[in-house]
Amino acid sequence: MILSDSSILEEIHLGGIEITPFNPKRLGSNSYDLTLGSKMAYYNAPILDAKLDNQLVYFDIPEDGFVVFPNKFYLGVTAEYTATDKYVPCIEGCSSVGRLGLAVHETAGFGDIGFKGHWTLEISSREPVRIYAGMPICQIYFMSLKGECLNPYNKKQNANYSGQPNIPIGSKIHKKLF
Repeated sequence: MILSDSSILEEIHLGGIEITPFNPKRLGSNSYDLTLGSKMAYYNAPILDAKLDNQLVYFDIPEDGFVVFPNKFYLGVTAEYTATDKYVPCIEGCSSVGRLGLAVHETAGFGDIGFKGHWTLEISSREPVRIYAGMPICQIYFMSLKGECLNPYNKKQNANYSGQPNIPIGSKIHKKLF
């Protein structure tokens, strides 16, 4: 079940959900609009290797915006920190952003109970699009889980993305044994 606006507000007041900073104007009917943080990154290698710690080049989004070009892949980050030990957090692109041809997550829109941090966004576009720090970029919604969660994300020893800071974090698949 997806939480409604009133349920999200109630859980924020009760401490079951944290969104910092919180702006009530960004609360939708059953989601909350997250905004783009000021830091972005791209990989510095012509070929990415899943067994290596591929290096990122970080940069700040200028005040007059940054143009996302097709056939390029960028990592962004939400300005907001979110946390919940009670619900499954999920992000999706905002329809207004999607209508510009921007994708904000390739496959990683599904979070885990216990995730606490800023969301790294996997950004690509079909057309050149100028984006800005602080613009609404995606929406987060919360689903209830049936049954007790025995192993929340923030309690796992291999929780590679727990406590993500307000900078984009690259892939950590190289830490998995395969």
